[in-house]
Amino acid sequence: MLLTSREQILALTQPWEGERFPDGRPRVPDDVLERMKLVTTEEAWGVLRQHGYHFQFAGDWLNLHPGTVLVGRAVTGQFMPARPDAHGAVQARGEAEGQVGGQNSWVIDTLVEGDCIVIDLFGKVKNGTFAGDNLGTSIHAKSKTGMVIDGGVRDVQRLYDIPDFAIFVRGIDPTAIADVTLMGINVPIRIGGATVLPGDVVLGTRTGVIFIPPHLAQAVVERSEDVRLRDAFGHQRLREGRYTPGQIDRKWPEEIEADFASWRSARESTPGT
Repeated sequence: MLLTSREQILALTQPWEGERFPDGRPRVPDDVLERMKLVTTEEAWGVLRQHGYHFQFAGDWLNLHPGTVLVGRAVTGQFMPARPDAHGAVQARGEAEGQVGGQNSWVIDTLVEGDCIVIDLFGKVKNGTFAGDNLGTSIHAKSKTGMVIDGGVRDVQRLYDIPDFAIFVRGIDPTAIADVTLMGINVPIRIGGATVLPGDVVLGTRTGVIFIPPHLAQAVVERSEDVRLRDAFGHQRLREGRYTPGQIDRKWPEEIEADFASWRSARESTPGT
């Protein structure tokens, strides 16, 4: 694959001990991705921060479908301003590998269902439009998720017509992509203030985009599910008048924790709750 290798991906993602794609990318299970759709950005951020991951969130996006939550496994692409020698070398290598079309399409060709394309275009919008309606349609058809572009898009009137397609970009412009060179596929990239590795779980919400290391994805969804369950318990007890807001909206003492454990056990033993 262009300017990357399985060995490099394995070296970068050593904490992941689960299944991998043939290219080495971590393959977080589908059920974890499905559960991730209910996670809030803040819940994910809290878990990552506890584990020392402080630079995983990027905000200030143009979110074209704010009602759609984006979840997928990151496929990264890094572009740089073009210089003739590097551009010629990349183009020659791509053609030797059988690549067809513009260099932006080379990244799209690697996508499989459940992937999320994440492109470092260093914030370029004019002449930095990674995709329009044709490439956008291909991204959607292959991944069924969406895209995160630290750059621009074009043909937005038609991009809007693609159903269930989350799009996070820096801006919109009618120009086509130009004067940039693809320097790597599935390499580490920087998106805003976040470091992104291939195989990270991408979670895009109204808040922004957070990139979750694959080995922490399970912990993130479990923490979110616990928070939601505790909220349901707390809300019920408040409605019942059993506890005051001050008792619920703080670290619970042993007696409330015991009440919660009994409540959860009863809930789990009752089908449909």
